[in-house]
Amino acid sequence: MNRPQSNSCVNVVDSPRCVGEELQPFQSRRSFLSQFGQGLGGIALASLLNPEASGATADVASLEGLQTGGVIKKLHHPPKAKRVIYLFQSGAPSQMDMFDYKPRLNKDHGKELPASVRMGQRLTGMSGFQSSLPLVGSPFKFSQHGESGAWMSDLIPHTAGIADDLCIVKSAYTEAINHGPGVTMMQSGSQFPGRPSMGAWMHYGLGSENEDLPAYVVMVSSDRGGQPLASSLWGSGFLPGKYDGVELRASKDAVLYLNSPDGVSRGSRRNALDHLQKLQQMELQRTSDPELETRISQYEMAFRMQMSIPEVTNIDDEPESTFKLYGEDARKPGTYAANCLRARRLAEKGVRFIQLFQPGWDHHSGLAGQIKNSCRKTDQASAALVQDLKNRGMLDDTLVIWGGEFGRTSYCQGKLTPESFGRDHHPRCFSMWMAGGGVRPGYSHGETDEYSYNLVSGGVHVHDLHATIMNQMGIDHERLTYKYQGRHFRLTDVHGHVVKELLL
Repeated sequence: MNRPQSNSCVNVVDSPRCVGEELQPFQSRRSFLSQFGQGLGGIALASLLNPEASGATADVASLEGLQTGGVIKKLHHPPKAKRVIYLFQSGAPSQMDMFDYKPRLNKDHGKELPASVRMGQRLTGMSGFQSSLPLVGSPFKFSQHGESGAWMSDLIPHTAGIADDLCIVKSAYTEAINHGPGVTMMQSGSQFPGRPSMGAWMHYGLGSENEDLPAYVVMVSSDRGGQPLASSLWGSGFLPGKYDGVELRASKDAVLYLNSPDGVSRGSRRNALDHLQKLQQMELQRTSDPELETRISQYEMAFRMQMSIPEVTNIDDEPESTFKLYGEDARKPGTYAANCLRARRLAEKGVRFIQLFQPGWDHHSGLAGQIKNSCRKTDQASAALVQDLKNRGMLDDTLVIWGGEFGRTSYCQGKLTPESFGRDHHPRCFSMWMAGGGVRPGYSHGETDEYSYNLVSGGVHVHDLHATIMNQMGIDHERLTYKYQGRHFRLTDVHGHVVKELLL
């Protein structure tokens, strides 16, 4: 008879990894822990007295089904960040129009992309059959900002104002050349759907700091133009479903199906859940079905969120100075600015991984006008979030990340005219930035060639980026694994290294 595996990681003295351990037939994790008696009580007491010293990230679920920690019993090394806020710009912002200043492009505007630069590299189906690939200089003015002298265009004046807080990566790269695989790769470390997202890995490994809120929260701007964004991008993949990201919506019901029906009091709801849990516990003892553990946990989380979600999403108590900082769009539910403000409020409440998805960066034509619109929606709020965290003393232990799934081409997609041009997908180099969380402020990393087409130095692959983010959270990316279909998987697959040049 096959023995079920637990969904949690047990740190074994002679094992360097955090992996699942097999249990006896039909013995659930909860029933196994219930046999510990005084041992479990001692763990709980130690956690209450000193959560960090006792390993508050230990995977110890209470008998009520509450998840109080992750599978890592003790962090692999001291963390620099307690939380991550990932500002994902879906559609791929144009690096040479914002961060990667290339005067040679303007000098050679209209000339053919040199074959020595392209080197036969593949193009997308949208420009691969063009008879000509004319270079396009940026129509935007670049200047240096801050003591660091970072080059930025006039598209992003607010971001330029925090230049000395930013660690700008100009040499990110990926293999994905289309949006679906590219976004999936950036979120999960694989171009193929079905792997756990980075936020799910963080929740799995580190657990939650606030039992009344999810450890992983997602917000998608109500501007739904551009590439579709499916919930699988913040899903748990083959990890248990309780590690899914929870989407907060702009509507009155921020989380779908959270509120009780009319006429059902909170006491009645509590009574119903208590009786339902007894039935589920009986079934769990009989079958050891991990999905039942997830269901129990999620029912309890939903009950607590009925009180916590309205509190954290209600911005009525914010002072006028907040809206002046983030911009008037922050008053409009569902805007990127409003979601940035919500992200700060969630961070204050102990949510460990917060991710914003902003669509609309896929500028295949009419780039000059479209990218202005995208920057108008995002520039002030992105900078405000960093400044707000800094003002509150939270930036040092909050890692903020800004970027898309790949970059844009230095040549024109379609016909180049004096009035209009577009840029195609370009995975070979693109720009991102990070702030806080132990990364080097006022630093620009990596270099691209004169056309922002190929890497020259300091390449940062998606796997390297993931390894570095996990490192800042106290996780060795090679040690946090999950056994699935006979193999130990991890976020970085079998690749990735920590980019130490980015770190303090």
